[in-house]
Amino acid sequence: MSETFKQSYGVLQKHAQTLRKQNEPNIDDLLTIVEESVAAYKVCQTRIDAVEKALEAALGNAQASTEASARNSQGKLASAESLGGDDVPL
Repeated sequence: MSETFKQSYGVLQKHAQTLRKQNEPNIDDLLTIVEESVAAYKVCQTRIDAVEKALEAALGNAQASTEASARNSQGKLASAESLGGDDVPL
């Protein structure tokens, strides 16, 4: 079984091409093609899921950081306004 996404994706591409080129299905090779394709698909899906979770975590952290910065900026603005109306100390 292939372990990397790239290798597994290559297996899927190779088998898809093999099946497209066949005029008649080769039953003797079909079981092997299906088994290898399912294993390669599982590797690809696992890697895609891991990347999606990592992106969600990274984007969630970035969004939380942005929201915290926005709240902090709003708090500073409210404090400045309470000090003297429209004058914002620099």
